[in-house]
Amino acid sequence: MSIIYNEKERIFKLDTSGASYIMGIEEKLGHLVHIYYGKKLRGMGSPVPLPVINPVNKLWFMDGNPMEYPAKGCGDFRQHCIEIETKEGYTALEPVYVSHSIYEGKPKLKGLPATFAKDDECSTLEIVLYDKPSKVEVVLLYSVFDKLDVITRSVRVNNKGTDAVYLKKVLSACLDMANQDYEMITLSGAWGRERDIVRRKITRGRNGVYSERGVSGHQENPFMAIVTPETTQSVGEVYAMNFVYSGNHEAVCELTNSNMVRMVMGINPYKFSWKLEKDGEFTAPEVVMVHSSEGLGGMTRTFHDLYRKHLIRGKYCNIKRPVLINNWEATYFNFDTEKLLDIARQASKVGIEMLVVDDGWFGNRYDDNRALGDWFVNEDKIKGGLQYLVSEVNKLGMKFGMWFEPEMVCPDSELFRAHPDWAFSIPGRNAAFQRNQMVLDITRKEVRDYIVESMSKVLKSGNVEYIKWDMNRALTDVASTELPCDRQGEIYHRYVLGVYELQDRITTEFPHILLENCSSGGGRYDPGMLYYSPQIWCSDNAEAIDRLTIQEGTALVYPLSTMGAHVTDCPNHCVGRITPFETRGIVALAGTFGYELDVTKISEEERNMIPHQIAMYHKYNDIVREGDYYRLASYSENGVYDSYMVVSKDKSEALVTYVSVRTVAGYPDPVIKLAGLVEDKIYHVDVLDRDVPGDVLMNYGLPVLHEHGDYKARLYYLKSN
Repeated sequence: MSIIYNEKERIFKLDTSGASYIMGIEEKLGHLVHIYYGKKLRGMGSPVPLPVINPVNKLWFMDGNPMEYPAKGCGDFRQHCIEIETKEGYTALEPVYVSHSIYEGKPKLKGLPATFAKDDECSTLEIVLYDKPSKVEVVLLYSVFDKLDVITRSVRVNNKGTDAVYLKKVLSACLDMANQDYEMITLSGAWGRERDIVRRKITRGRNGVYSERGVSGHQENPFMAIVTPETTQSVGEVYAMNFVYSGNHEAVCELTNSNMVRMVMGINPYKFSWKLEKDGEFTAPEVVMVHSSEGLGGMTRTFHDLYRKHLIRGKYCNIKRPVLINNWEATYFNFDTEKLLDIARQASKVGIEMLVVDDGWFGNRYDDNRALGDWFVNEDKIKGGLQYLVSEVNKLGMKFGMWFEPEMVCPDSELFRAHPDWAFSIPGRNAAFQRNQMVLDITRKEVRDYIVESMSKVLKSGNVEYIKWDMNRALTDVASTELPCDRQGEIYHRYVLGVYELQDRITTEFPHILLENCSSGGGRYDPGMLYYSPQIWCSDNAEAIDRLTIQEGTALVYPLSTMGAHVTDCPNHCVGRITPFETRGIVALAGTFGYELDVTKISEEERNMIPHQIAMYHKYNDIVREGDYYRLASYSENGVYDSYMVVSKDKSEALVTYVSVRTVAGYPDPVIKLAGLVEDKIYHVDVLDRDVPGDVLMNYGLPVLHEHGDYKARLYYLKSN
């Protein structure tokens, strides 16, 4: 078993495939103290003596030692993980060790997404801490994946007293380490430029990222890594956390006056308060911790393997996705059955496999000012009804999919007129709108039931095989008429639990359907969503050159198989850039691959390229979907070109993507050092038509054929002899 308890030294040692995590129980009061996290250690004991509390100088101990799960109010003035308030208004908390258990396998988290594993793939440690004055029990959960450098963490909080206790803050993980001039990496951005890789030195004080929008957000992804200054893609130490949650979050690094770095992650305490009655229990979402001693690339490949094998579920988890065409940028709201069938007929001729009807097929939806919530087919637009449209598309040999925005409602809708109290609003305040829509209070069971019933009725009326689940605004005016005043602080978390319940019910009732999440593009791109959908629309900005940076940041943590990526119209509708059709196709191959344009209106030359692009998708997607990803060069860093590669698990095949973004006079043709190959294998490089040893390709490099002219791209396929 990968978890060992040394009873004599009162030490816990957790071993992953390449790392050790060690903590111990302080002998006087029983505080849980962090000792070590890093490269795997032999032996069963602590590398250093455990610190011991001196009652005369308790503050020094509490504020100066690395703690495993720090609480507020008893001497630790650094960033803390848990805070309560009793009926008397007391907030101090000092949970200490009571007991522990070690077992094979990994428990589910009630109502929450989480990684999963078979009993022989994972071991779990539960440590019970207790604060006697408040009668609050804190259970720390650590699950260790035997074959990956992964430890997952979660927390359960139980009220063992008779009086209600208010949980004001509960984070899921903490890591204390001595500073080694660490730097911090986060994924930051905005709509249309999600998940830029931001790297900065950790300075004194608290440094971090957060969301208070009710969703994980375009602005700050729930990811953070601490790295040593020399860390690159292939060398250096990395300590990363990723939050399996789709709502308000925070990740904070604090550099203290004692030159310690503390990293914490969990639910953002903004507007958070959870009432724990007698015997009440609260479960915090999971944090995934990854250690790499092989740089950022090692971290990336660990996250990819974990999520592909132990988070994503369902029919499409491990199989190729259908090549789809979405009508949004082709028609916006201006379509009817005949226009959709025109697109489908032309799409089927060039090998596209699915038609997706986006916003505008329901209710009185002729623009974005009305009808959200009215999930019934508009038969003035969809003449003959959904069943006729779907059957005609199916006759062409194509699958059919459709768009929903289930969490929203427009004031101009039948739903709102019947149930105005179903939308979040605060009495006496003017509601904040975006796209003239409000947020449904899905903390209410009757609202969730309505959503599931209305969606199910539509889905059963035709052979629907794909759903795009959108969410186009942040939460505001957050209040619920169904909750008493002392539970209004529970709404943000209850909302996220409602989203999870909705998606679980839909995917359970319709297991054959491919669900793709979307939130104004990539506004809810997080591991929690991947538990319900194997892919997420990466960004509303699908322009190929902008997507290089967006997809680079996304792929730092999330598998390529999860990135919704399409070939879009030109000039691009978001940024107006004109890029070659070939380049748009090559960049989209790094994701799920599809089209977002009017195939009936593009040039014949471009239309004739589609069968070739689809053939490339079918040829290479197994490598892209299942292989090991290596970042070779970053356009966001060098300003000239971009390159990445994917290597099959058996090292027999590889696909290298090269994009020349900017032609520079006198700039030599790059020679790019490849990675992940077998040194003594011979690889045939298709474009060069040469057999080249793996060590040459990795140490000398691949001489790319630098295209003259901006925005040119090329694929290099390697296969071992």
